[in-house]
Amino acid sequence: MTAERLRWGILATGGIAAAFTADLIDLPDAEVVAVASRTEASAKAFAERFGIERAYGDWASLAEDADIDVVYVATPHSAHREAAGLCLEAGRNVLCEKAFTLNAPEAEELVALARGRGSFLMEAMWMYCNPLVRRLKELVDDGAIGEVRSVQADFGLAGPFPAAHRLRDPEQGGGSLLDLGVYPVSFAQLLLGEPTDVAARAVLSEEGVDLQTGALLGFGGGAIASVHCSIVGGTATSASVTGSGGRIDVPHGFFFPDRFVLHRDGRDPEEFAAAPADGPRNSLKHEAREVMRALRAGETESPLVPLDGTLAVMRTLDAIRDRIGVRYPREAVTPA
Repeated sequence: MTAERLRWGILATGGIAAAFTADLIDLPDAEVVAVASRTEASAKAFAERFGIERAYGDWASLAEDADIDVVYVATPHSAHREAAGLCLEAGRNVLCEKAFTLNAPEAEELVALARGRGSFLMEAMWMYCNPLVRRLKELVDDGAIGEVRSVQADFGLAGPFPAAHRLRDPEQGGGSLLDLGVYPVSFAQLLLGEPTDVAARAVLSEEGVDLQTGALLGFGGGAIASVHCSIVGGTATSASVTGSGGRIDVPHGFFFPDRFVLHRDGRDPEEFAAAPADGPRNSLKHEAREVMRALRAGETESPLVPLDGTLAVMRTLDAIRDRIGVRYPREAVTPA
């Protein structure tokens, strides 16, 4: 690891890998030095697109490249355990996309592997690194709306997605919950911690994945969170946090907001807007900066996206899947 630039490897060549790489290239203290895919042709095309020096047609070659400081794993979540585990076993630090794995036992294996080797590992929950989301959490933690009573959040895409699409494919961990529902669940747990009770209903596809899911999460102290996700209807992607002394509304795009409104009882509403210096709403640079800050500080976990929090979210997703009856054929470890 150099003081000037951190050297990144990109594992996978899909849309999110391209978006993250484009943002990395804009960071003066980051350098993308290698990319890997299951095919050499895909890796080479990606490397040519972004001016990356090395392209590997297999994951192991990237994992074993000692010139890499940290690997960004951007495969479908069905392959996260295999891909991230391969990199950790080779001594690489890892930023892994969400949902972190297919289930909590797989996530526990990755966390144990990273902690056992003293390697850095973080879920790419970019929402937690977003400056405006961090400000919202600060306000809640400081008691701006009193004691939190309820959280509501939704994320739905209109579709329709054909049966062959990865969002409908059980082999790739398809369905709305792990791909989209991870956001409202993570938002609720950012503010309330891990739920003590989970109830859920879903509409399943012919393939056995959830087309839409609604869950009600209960927390100690009496707080409740209502979360919804869908791949058959476009939702507002809004969120609301209600407390004993007020409310915070995020009107659109709660996981990468441009503004939110604080309503305190007996006072005029206050609007908080994203700072122009923070860049576009969809910027992935904040999580990249957090990874590099942590690595330079010698940290093996990020305080913004702690591994215990990631494990707690995975346990909730498992509980929801248990209630709605969704299981994936590629799960290396079956949830309890």
